[in-house]
Amino acid sequence: MANKKVVVAGATGLVGNAALRHFGASDDCERIALSRRKPRDLYGARHVRIDLTSAEDCRRAAAELGGATHLIYAALYEAPSLVDGWRDAGQMETNDRMLRNLMGVIEPVAPDLKHVALLQGTKAYGVHVRPLTVPAREGRSEMYEQPNFYWAQENFLRELQRGKGWHWSILRPVLIIGEAMGGAMDLIPPLGVYAAVLRAQGRPLDYPGGAPRVAQAVDVDLLARAIAWSGDAEAARNEAFNVTNGDVFTWENIWPAVSDALEMRPGRHVPLSLAQTWPQWIAPWDELRRKHDLIAPGLEEFVGLSFQYADYSMRYGQTESGPPSIVSTVKINQAGFTEMMDTEAMFHKWFRLAKASRLLP
Repeated sequence: MANKKVVVAGATGLVGNAALRHFGASDDCERIALSRRKPRDLYGARHVRIDLTSAEDCRRAAAELGGATHLIYAALYEAPSLVDGWRDAGQMETNDRMLRNLMGVIEPVAPDLKHVALLQGTKAYGVHVRPLTVPAREGRSEMYEQPNFYWAQENFLRELQRGKGWHWSILRPVLIIGEAMGGAMDLIPPLGVYAAVLRAQGRPLDYPGGAPRVAQAVDVDLLARAIAWSGDAEAARNEAFNVTNGDVFTWENIWPAVSDALEMRPGRHVPLSLAQTWPQWIAPWDELRRKHDLIAPGLEEFVGLSFQYADYSMRYGQTESGPPSIVSTVKINQAGFTEMMDTEAMFHKWFRLAKASRLLP
């Protein structure tokens, strides 16, 4: 009999799918995957089709959630204009409502609920509106100065949990690297497509971003392990934690490693907006899909909003070096989660996996 029943909300996303993969290796864990569309790989989980923006849809799915012990809330709504949407009141209200709808049905049917893991990110520190205070730490109050759906979700969860037997943890990852299809913030598909188009033209891998900035990233599998740790560790109860690889980088410095992982020569710095250029790659990408018998779908379905995210992450259009974007991981390390990973090795891992699984040529 399963000792845990883990519900993963946002199962088709980068983090949700990594959580399914992590818990899929456990024999004593029942897994429920919540999403509007079925994930490409369920890793042994049972899929429940659900639209979290609809309270009625959540009520319909309530029976499937009975007996849940752990909820991993990685669901996210992003506006079509990704970066602008981060300040949009409608985007904030939708994300707030989604969590409320799900918690409203899961609590009554899950009397043995033990833990809720809630995903945030560096927008908790206002990285999308101003330079970070370096290093950004979990307890600083200045982060609450700008509107953000994180605060609505966090305040709701704090109030809901008060006096109850279950606990929550908040995870704040930095730039997440992994493999997903159609995600809003996943760099492997847009950079892989960009590289494939250049390779087909016999060109090296030019760097398309802007001026450098020292930043951090986190491997999505490492993040999934941190989420799992938070569900059992007493030190993680009702606490927020930054999560990184324990490494720093600039895109220019790791570009040779990215090029090597894609089996290309690194090129020059040639600024290019991937978000503006990708419509020109629709036909070449379809030809590459046929030529290499890829399982990846058409460009829009494969990459989603992530062309916009690639421009943002690599600072396209910025001509001056930016202030560093660095968070502290002292708190999570002291609490007991001490895993680290080399960032260059992480890019090698995910590009090679994408090629091996025929997502990229």
